[in-house]
Amino acid sequence: MASSIRTTLPLLLSVLLFLGRYDAAQAAQPERGTYIVHVAKSEMPQSFEHHTLWYESSLKSVSDSAEMIYTYDNAIHGYATRLTAEEARLLESQSGILAVLPEMRYELHTTRTPQFLGLDKSADMFPESSSASDVIIGVLDTGVWPESKSFDDTGLGPVPSSWKGECEVGTNFSASNCNRKLIGARFFAKGCEAMLGPINETEESRSPRDDDGHGTHTASTAAGSVVSGASLFGYAAGTARGMATRARVAVYKVCWKGGCFSSDILAAIESAIQDNANVLSLSLGGGMADYFRDSVAIGAFSAMEKGILVSCSAGNAGPSPYSLSNVAPWITTVGAGTLDRDFPAYVALGNGLNFSGVSLYRGNALPDSPLPFVYAGNASNATNGNLCVTGTLSPEKVAGKIVLCDRGLTARVQKGSVVKSAGALGMVLSNTAANGEELVADAHLLPASAVGEKAGDAIKKYLFSEAKPTVSILFEGTKVGIQPSPVVAAFSSRGPNSITPQILKPDLIAPGVNILAGWSKAVGPTGLPVDNRRVDFNIISGTSMSCPHVSGLAALIKSVHPEWSPAAVRSALMTTAYTVYKTGAKLQDSATGKPSTPFDHGAGHVDPVAALNPGLVYDLTVDDYLGFLCALNYSASEINTLAKRKFECEAGKQYSVNDLNYPSFAVLFESGSGSGVVKHSRTVTNVGPAGTYKASVTSDAASVKISVEPEVLSLKENEKKSFIVTFSSSGSTQDRVNAFGRLEWSDGKHVVGTPISINWG
Repeated sequence: MASSIRTTLPLLLSVLLFLGRYDAAQAAQPERGTYIVHVAKSEMPQSFEHHTLWYESSLKSVSDSAEMIYTYDNAIHGYATRLTAEEARLLESQSGILAVLPEMRYELHTTRTPQFLGLDKSADMFPESSSASDVIIGVLDTGVWPESKSFDDTGLGPVPSSWKGECEVGTNFSASNCNRKLIGARFFAKGCEAMLGPINETEESRSPRDDDGHGTHTASTAAGSVVSGASLFGYAAGTARGMATRARVAVYKVCWKGGCFSSDILAAIESAIQDNANVLSLSLGGGMADYFRDSVAIGAFSAMEKGILVSCSAGNAGPSPYSLSNVAPWITTVGAGTLDRDFPAYVALGNGLNFSGVSLYRGNALPDSPLPFVYAGNASNATNGNLCVTGTLSPEKVAGKIVLCDRGLTARVQKGSVVKSAGALGMVLSNTAANGEELVADAHLLPASAVGEKAGDAIKKYLFSEAKPTVSILFEGTKVGIQPSPVVAAFSSRGPNSITPQILKPDLIAPGVNILAGWSKAVGPTGLPVDNRRVDFNIISGTSMSCPHVSGLAALIKSVHPEWSPAAVRSALMTTAYTVYKTGAKLQDSATGKPSTPFDHGAGHVDPVAALNPGLVYDLTVDDYLGFLCALNYSASEINTLAKRKFECEAGKQYSVNDLNYPSFAVLFESGSGSGVVKHSRTVTNVGPAGTYKASVTSDAASVKISVEPEVLSLKENEKKSFIVTFSSSGSTQDRVNAFGRLEWSDGKHVVGTPISINWG
């Protein structure tokens, strides 16, 4: 299960909190769990006047006491309820019941960005028209801090007439907290409360108010207003702005200290569809499951049918392969890359060696003279003392010193809190093999610097060999122009796609490391209870941060091309993404220091200016996705669970996953087959002026021949034309490992690029 890269205590404690509250709930009702009941609405017996009466009747037939938590009509057809396993089995056997799925718990995937993406130079390309402010981005997260300057509505006109949502009242939140920018705010807690008991309103607001910070950060990243003079303690100082500064924001709070539950997520998608949101942004994910069992995928399918683009984070389980979340082809799946900005903090050893680290510490300075230095593993009686876990450090061994801690097990900022409470004056935090050389900056509670694995090993060598080691930490503030950039974040989840290997995921990457955006005043920048600092903006990292970048950019494109489908918008973002630096070198992977692959970066790093004018797009309709489900050999009831209607796959028709009109190619040769031929068919739509496009293919698979037929496409404006790409394996075993390539169509002005991955199953 993907976990947040953020080092805030609420999410670290959420597991313990979840287990404790879950045990209490189970003790009261040991045999019951929450289930989501998917119903074939068209099969309602005529004796019922309304489908909700049928739902109630079906539920009463298996349980006298069970009540419906939610009923759904947009995201799915059905309801959520509490049942025993036996009651769920009996209910699922009834006529008209498609599936009874257990509640799933999802986790959050935790201002230079506009300049980095080129948006500051392209204001004329994104006209200040009414259409730009008519686009509504729905953010499903931990809520919102409405007082943040990122939601200032100065200069915005009336709320779009299409908007059907509301500003829901609750703890510390009133209808007046919404405005012409933050046009809607709702909260969904029934699923969470059914599992864990009532929300503790002394700890978190039972309302749309954000007590965590994550939701405010993601919403302001997607569509925050322009705020001058923004920074975190002076770091990353400048003008903060979201991607779509004139888009409207609607917040749907679905994540609580105990997690984000599928019944609440579905209820939020249900409302967002009814409210007429145009883009949905979900920086959360769970374990891998077939699409008809994954509530986010099911809800996203319904949103897609209504023309709503759904953007989701890929997850923070990288650099392990097969670590992706949210891989359904109707979801835009976003990985994370770095910016060209850094926050250096140098570690100077007593032997004259210096090592570069990062930090966002701002507070009382260390003495000018070097301080005694100790390795945490040598200042503890615990076997894992090197990790600086609570209660493991010996105060008499660390007092007045700087402590070297290893990453792992607990949050980075929590280690600093442990070091500080033991009486130490500072901390050096060393990466281990799991994190390599990737550095993520934190607003530590004490003077601290994080260093890579190689630097950490060198520092330990000094510590172990020097009788009286000393160290100084020098904070250098904010540096920009760091190269190479972007590089793929090591934590960003990677392909291949474990559910459908023939669909390449992630789709693309966007900025997700050290991102400055709005924050909640209910919590400090570290999220730790002992952190009493309060900030307007915070800098955090994760695919949680890259997802709303793409959500906001999709809204920008939608404002210029309102007639485009979600698939067309995604195609424009993917086919214009870049995979090389201006030097011509390939994008790097932070985890390896080597060139990244489409399993790491998908189609490449987003380029919003180019995406406005992509030339050609790979479009998809609902029927295309239904054909894809047929190709997966889904049963009629499984397809109905997603499509909410009867759909029969044609008996004589040959369905192929390879024919889904996706803007990438994931080629899968059968395992054990020395040679073979795989064909992929695609159709492009010309969204630019009439032109003639020529195909070119590059590949590092020496034993695979790739041909495109036809190689030239002449298209009028809005014309569609199809082509077939044939991949022929010669049988050589020399590159029977993952191989990669790229297909580009160009008319001399546009380059329409699609990534290729080649795999032997």
